[in-house]
Amino acid sequence: MRCADLEGKVAVVTGGARGLGYSMASALAAQGCPVALLDVLPEVDASAAQLAQESGVKTSSTRVDVTDREALRAAFERTAATLGTPQVLVTAAGITVWTDSVDIDADEWRRVMSINLDGTFFAAQAFARRLLDSDRSGSAILVGSMSGSIVNVPQHQTSYNTSKAAVAHLAKSLAVEWAGHGIRVNSIAPGYFLSQMTRQFTEENPDLATGWVSRVPLGRMGEPEDLHGLVVYLASEDSGYLTGQDIVIDGGYTAI
Repeated sequence: MRCADLEGKVAVVTGGARGLGYSMASALAAQGCPVALLDVLPEVDASAAQLAQESGVKTSSTRVDVTDREALRAAFERTAATLGTPQVLVTAAGITVWTDSVDIDADEWRRVMSINLDGTFFAAQAFARRLLDSDRSGSAILVGSMSGSIVNVPQHQTSYNTSKAAVAHLAKSLAVEWAGHGIRVNSIAPGYFLSQMTRQFTEENPDLATGWVSRVPLGRMGEPEDLHGLVVYLASEDSGYLTGQDIVIDGGYTAI
């Protein structure tokens, strides 16, 4: 699927150095979007170089902590100066911890909330600020999780579940607030996906992986490429009347 309106539109992907973030960045690059990768990981520079080589589009990279509002704002300024004003945002930066709720300490709780929720908001805020200043439209795709609407088993991850539920409502709230400015905001809610890290984990814990898959009607975990069509659609004007929605993509897991 090729969306002509995406050609030349600048995209920013937080958490883009690896995994699902990098995969979604590659889907946008394949549409002709110059892409800025933002990540706290040092390999973000190499990832941007690899993406440019693979896709032929111009890329940039910034090592930044999404919980640092001012540093993130500066990263968007750098992106605008290097590639142009971003009109597509994907917030893929996030973490999870598995801890019994009676044992999780305050710092660990705040860290999950800070990265998953605060970092998502700060990125959306910086993105919209530049669009408003330049009087341009755009599409923000906030990466939530099916865990924002269900409780995963058998793992205990209340902090993660709560943060992702907040991301879904954040998308709705921003979508309504910014609709009059031509800025659409949606969230996507992936189920179990085989990112590089998840694939390694499932290989080391096959019984847990078997239990997860047994609850997925389509009978498998998602591959990173399964997100490509949805991300491209939400980024493009093909979804121009779609905003404020939380779109679950989980192989049917939450349907049963």
